[in-house]
Amino acid sequence: MHGGGPKVVAGKPLDPAYNKENLELLEKGCANLAANIEIARKFGVPVVVAINTFADDSPAEVALVKKAAKKAGAFDAVLSDHWAKGGPGATELAEAVISACEQPSNFKFFYPLDWSIEKKIETIATGIYKAAKVEFSPQAKRQIETYEKSGFGKLPVCMAKTHLSLTHDPAVKGAPTGFTLPVREVRASVGAGFIYPLCGEMRTMPGLPSVPAFMGIDLDEDGKVVGLF
Repeated sequence: MHGGGPKVVAGKPLDPAYNKENLELLEKGCANLAANIEIARKFGVPVVVAINTFADDSPAEVALVKKAAKKAGAFDAVLSDHWAKGGPGATELAEAVISACEQPSNFKFFYPLDWSIEKKIETIATGIYKAAKVEFSPQAKRQIETYEKSGFGKLPVCMAKTHLSLTHDPAVKGAPTGFTLPVREVRASVGAGFIYPLCGEMRTMPGLPSVPAFMGIDLDEDGKVVGLF
C-alpha cells in the first residue's frame, strides 16, 4: 500500500496486486519501512525488523525487504510465521532480538521533559514524522495553557495519530515530508502520566460492531477453539 498499491478495505478480497509478486510496488513501499527504522534508531537502540511472511510472499520479495531494512540501518531483518506455527515460528526472530540486546546501545529520550508541551509536540512532529510545522487549534492552545498552569507541563507526550500513515491522514502513504500536522485537541491522562494531542480526525477508543466477532468464538467438546476464522 505504501508503494502506491490499491486501497485495502476490511471484509473485501485483496486486490490481485497483493497476491502476486510485485517487486516494483514493494520497493517503493519500503520507503515507509526505512522511515520507521530511522524513527526507532533515533532512540539509540538496535532495530530488528520482523517480516511476517505469508503464503503469497515470494522469496524475491522477502529478500528485497531484508535488503531494504538493513540498508536503512536495521540490525537484522528476519522471517516470522508464528501466526501459523506458534512459538517455533518465532524462534529466529527471538534469537535476533536476543542478539540485538547484546549489542552496544545508547538509549535516550527524544526531548527533555522540562520543555514546554508545545515544543515537545513540535519536536515529535518535525523530528519523528518529518512535518514542516504544527498547526494548533485555538482549543488545543487553551488546553495546553491550562495544563502548564496546573503543573502538568513536564509530562511526556503520547501522540494520538493514525497508524496508517506517518502523517495525520491515513490516505497519505509512503514517507512524506514537509506537511502541516494539525493538532485539534490536547488531552491529559494525569493518572497515567502523559499528555496526548489528537492529530486530525483521530478517535481515542476503538469501535466495535453491534455483534463483535468474539461472540462467535467458543470451545468444542474436545477443547478445540471454534469460530476463530
